[in-house]
Amino acid sequence: MDRDQSVVNVRGVRIGRDAPLYVIAGPCVLEEPDAMLAIAGQLAAICRGLGLGYCFKSSYLKDNRTSGLSYRGPGLQEGLRLLERIGREHDVPILTDVHHPDEAVAAAQVADILQIPAFLCRQSSLLEAAGATGRVVNVKKGQFLAPEDMVHAAAKLREAGAAGVLATERGSFFGYRDLVVDFRSIAIMRDLGLTVVFDATHSVQRPGSTGTATGGAPEMIPLLARCGVAAGADALVLEVHPDPPRARSDAASQLALPAFAALIEQARRFRELYLEAPA
Repeated sequence: MDRDQSVVNVRGVRIGRDAPLYVIAGPCVLEEPDAMLAIAGQLAAICRGLGLGYCFKSSYLKDNRTSGLSYRGPGLQEGLRLLERIGREHDVPILTDVHHPDEAVAAAQVADILQIPAFLCRQSSLLEAAGATGRVVNVKKGQFLAPEDMVHAAAKLREAGAAGVLATERGSFFGYRDLVVDFRSIAIMRDLGLTVVFDATHSVQRPGSTGTATGGAPEMIPLLARCGVAAGADALVLEVHPDPPRARSDAASQLALPAFAALIEQARRFRELYLEAPA
């Protein structure tokens, strides 16, 4: 781990402080293997072409679903096999969610970054198990949490042995079934010495708004992505799917794959402007 805790190292690529924008992208949850491999290859090629570090993101299992009938993913064993294959064939780091402490060791054998879902960001046993693997851990700020309180999650992870900590802004509850992003939280978390990620796709969600699934406003993804990077986010999370309305999870809040390249090029330039701006 870099001695500066505001800088995280993933396979030799620095994230944070004065480093270029880092991109974490992929479908919300793993679907058909050939499609996942193809998506990962396209996203990796785009980021490499722009000189940006890239990590493939997808979940082997999603636990926070509106309806018990919602698709949750292929499961731990099958999902990790597919993630390992994606990482190996495309030579990219992997990020995936961990919901239970007893999954952390198995997930860490495949994933370079373990992700703690927003609703679980205060769960000490989960944070400790993830940190104890020695992997980088990305903890998503709860929709109910003040940005200042993320120092406690980061401390639990570091004390447990995490190789680095990423803190993700993904919007805050605004009444019922809506989220808003307070971009001040990005600056606040950076000032606390955290490496900050902005999740531009989960931030457009409208939880439970369709009755049996979470809705969203995907047309707002590019705007929020630009704003998040301009506000100082060190990395950007985008859930990306070739046909979002047909996605098996988060269909209302994924970015269409054809829009990815142009948005990442814009985000790269916004990051450069941020780094050039006087302190």
